[in-house]
Amino acid sequence: MSPRPDTDSLTLFPTRTGPDFTFEADLLSRGHSLVAGVDEVGRGPLAGPVVAAAVILEPDDIPQGLNDSKKLTAARREWLFEEILLRARSTSWAAVTAAEIDVINIRQATFKAMCNAVQALAMQPDRILIDGRDVPIELRDRGSAIVKGDAKSVSIAAASIVAKVMRDRMMTRACAEFPAYGFSRHAGYGTARHLAAIAAHGATPLHRLSFAPLRRD
Repeated sequence: MSPRPDTDSLTLFPTRTGPDFTFEADLLSRGHSLVAGVDEVGRGPLAGPVVAAAVILEPDDIPQGLNDSKKLTAARREWLFEEILLRARSTSWAAVTAAEIDVINIRQATFKAMCNAVQALAMQPDRILIDGRDVPIELRDRGSAIVKGDAKSVSIAAASIVAKVMRDRMMTRACAEFPAYGFSRHAGYGTARHLAAIAAHGATPLHRLSFAPLRRD
């Protein structure tokens, strides 16, 4: 018996090397005309908004190199951000502030940002691919959740890049207003430097007072 070719496993069980257009192509083949990807950034930080983005890509003009924003350098994200704005059919984003997060909780704030981003699109999609496990109630008639979707769908990956770039820019502006906190370095996450600044200077209007260690029970 001849030895099994090394390529058999790759042929029978192909591995995913990055996000692609498979989910979108399937929906388009079933008669849907516009498919949007949706993702959010900023659920975990102690300060700043949660930001969601929605992107409808042009199937024949998809920027090369789209991926989960966390896997890209800042320079690459910025370049792809401009390419998405230039080449996508429609792109939008929405933010929910720290103050509102404290009132409605981070889960509901994330859903609100996603819904607002979809509503802000110049054209309304008939199907929506959403990163994660949950679909906001307002989008359930059109939405599908994809776990780790930013690593599987280029539309979701594009949305993750837009959301990340917009939130980072917001936190850089916040750093100019509150320089003692270093927001441009950690984007509001609970790093040692950030926690030390909170201990020394207290909270700013950008801080989420419902999050530990800022929460006072």
